[in-house]
Amino acid sequence: MIPALREEFNRNYTPEKYQNFLDSLGKACGKPIGFRVSETPVFVPKSLLDQMAQYGRELVAQLLTSPKYLRVSDKTVPPEYNVPNETPRPMFVQVDFGLIRNAKGGLEPKLVELQAFPSLYGYQALSAQHYIDDFGLSKDLGIYMSGFDHRSYIALMRELIVGNHAPESVILMEIDPEHQKTLPDFLITQKELGIAIVDILSLKKHGKKLYYSSEGREIEVRRIYNRCIVDELERKDVTLPFDLREELDVEWAGHPNWYFRISKFSIPYLSHRCVPQTWFLDENPTVPDDNQNYLLKPLYSFAGAGIKFAPTEADIDAIPASERHNYIMQERMRFEPVIATPHGMTQMETRIMYVWPENGELTPVLPLIRMGRGVMMGVDHNRDLEWVGGSSALWVE
Repeated sequence: MIPALREEFNRNYTPEKYQNFLDSLGKACGKPIGFRVSETPVFVPKSLLDQMAQYGRELVAQLLTSPKYLRVSDKTVPPEYNVPNETPRPMFVQVDFGLIRNAKGGLEPKLVELQAFPSLYGYQALSAQHYIDDFGLSKDLGIYMSGFDHRSYIALMRELIVGNHAPESVILMEIDPEHQKTLPDFLITQKELGIAIVDILSLKKHGKKLYYSSEGREIEVRRIYNRCIVDELERKDVTLPFDLREELDVEWAGHPNWYFRISKFSIPYLSHRCVPQTWFLDENPTVPDDNQNYLLKPLYSFAGAGIKFAPTEADIDAIPASERHNYIMQERMRFEPVIATPHGMTQMETRIMYVWPENGELTPVLPLIRMGRGVMMGVDHNRDLEWVGGSSALWVE
């Protein structure tokens, strides 16, 4: 992306430096990283990140300023997961972009997905700093967006997640957190904010209050930073110790209903130069003649699960008509390989991570990068390759 920095990094790279980086990052997190971390950061012009960040703001604004869309999105929230006291806007938003080569030969961001759910807000900042420190890179390289530095960023996350409560009464809630690949992010969040990591299945309910146990004590939960993915709860067929539909004496740092309202479901309602052609399968179940240029996606899957490339009539027929409203057909974007590595040119997908303070604006705070040379960009899909996986965008003005 920035040739001089790329050439310098590749020239000075050694496997020993990479291993030291992994060891150092794992030690800082408190656990080895359970997903593939790329050998390299990505050096990105800040103007490109700013362009993506602005596109993301415009997309979210289209949705939240549309009374029609907000009414339509009511049906996305399953009755059994409809949590009371929904906030007027999401606290956390992620917008993912790929880069394509446009007709004029330039690079142009295209929307991949968007989701109103927390991402790796703890881990991502730490990993970017470790790329700089462990590889001896310039301290002038940027990590944060919107003018934040580490201190002000952590203060913001404390304001959002902990709020006015004692950290002891705030929990990061997940199902079986010790066995999640995102555990390093949980541990960093716990370390920075002093909150507890709690398995949702271990919570206890007394009246309208929730409690977790710590060192033989029952501690009241006043605020929840939710990291549970609904499709995982359903896949594991778990019975929760409380009913999400109940009026409980608890606040949400990121209301769960927004996970459904801003999601792949939103894409067919968007009109923007960065949005690929997308429609709901139940509205048009016909496979395009050039099916190799399309994807079939379930609306509520995580980490790319269930995506079909070049979908066929058989793929459509396998989905019951009653379920087709939960799928979209989407124009496939051919990502441009833009990162020169010892293993060839490599693609990247950029996630702009936003926060939305109660009395503030939708604010981009960090970029997250996935690198890949396969058809899928997620860290689960490039396991047998090198110079791919989760990475960081280090920017230059």
